[in-house]
Amino acid sequence: MSVVLSVKNISKEFKVYERESDRLKEIFFGKKSHKSFFANRDIGFDLRSGESLGIIGLNGAGKSTLLKIISGVLTPSSGTVEKTGKIAAILELGAGFNYDLNGIENIYFNGYLLGMDRAYIDANLQNIIEFSELKDFINLPISTYSSGMVVRLAFSIAIFSDASIFIIDEALSVGDAHFSQKCVKKLKEIKQLGKSVIFVSHDLNALKLLCDRIILLKTGRIVQDGNPSDVLDTYNYLISEISKEDEEIKISENNYGTKEVEILEISMQKDSVQTATVSCGDEVKFSVKLLSDLDSDNASIGILIKDKFGQDVYGTNTGLLGAKYAFKKGEIYNVDFKVRLNIGVGLYTLTVAVHPDETHINECYHWIDNALNFEVISGEKKEFVGLCRLEPIVEIKNER
Repeated sequence: MSVVLSVKNISKEFKVYERESDRLKEIFFGKKSHKSFFANRDIGFDLRSGESLGIIGLNGAGKSTLLKIISGVLTPSSGTVEKTGKIAAILELGAGFNYDLNGIENIYFNGYLLGMDRAYIDANLQNIIEFSELKDFINLPISTYSSGMVVRLAFSIAIFSDASIFIIDEALSVGDAHFSQKCVKKLKEIKQLGKSVIFVSHDLNALKLLCDRIILLKTGRIVQDGNPSDVLDTYNYLISEISKEDEEIKISENNYGTKEVEILEISMQKDSVQTATVSCGDEVKFSVKLLSDLDSDNASIGILIKDKFGQDVYGTNTGLLGAKYAFKKGEIYNVDFKVRLNIGVGLYTLTVAVHPDETHINECYHWIDNALNFEVISGEKKEFVGLCRLEPIVEIKNER
């Protein structure tokens, strides 16, 4: 496969001035009066025809700046971008649209910005409208559109352009699941035609599904460039390290109780490694470290998993499970819950509590709400629809 994009030693410096007068001093007197912030440092990679490249990183890693440089929106401070063919980019929501114009007018307006001529847009107009599923709204000003509708239109225009490289920055995260699936299918189709995709997302499932290769950015630099499985493992490690740093903050903010038995630490592990991302069906261990400031012969420790909407997915405690624990004053205890997470793909939180009875209603030693954030992504087993995997056994019998 031929190289269609070559990024060579890209760096991007932003000058930060404490006061506007400092900018003038620098212009007129030549005295440096700014601090330098590098969003990207010495980034280099090649993209080949038919290749789908994912770019991930924590917030502030430099992903969006890099995409803007590649697409020509920003100029690098140093380094070069060499490309063959056109680039169609979906960067910021609403970029390239005039909100006073209607849908059809914006198809032409945005199409011109992407390098399409009128004849090409005329030939593809119905395809764009049909793919966007906005036929009933296409003559309305896009100021009346929801964010999801704007993304539908932007993606539809870009995907039917005559570009050879498509850049998508989190566009699939806005809107409904149906359209996201439709976009993924279309991206796979254009890959088969030899076109290339650069895809930025925090959706690990989409990255695994779409990408042949992933680049991981950290503080503006490439720290890993390789196959999706290896790079996502490193990314998950970075997330778990951030989770450790956030843990103390959450324990101090989202809790109540007498603290006669205090929750000190909470973690989630898979295969003895702390993580914040697991696959559906994985066995994980939720570990809770406690410090007792009293003697108790009937303490219950509980966990509660909630989805991203705050709905209870599953909750239990040691009392309900028929296990009673005696604590001695001044002792530290570790409690592990081993759970097979047969729950749907998505974002979840873990709430942890310790109380003297099976319920916390009468008295609670310590309750920490949303103490841990984690994500469940698709596993190796076949997909399912809904909140949980019930693993049914199906039998079909002919009555004849």
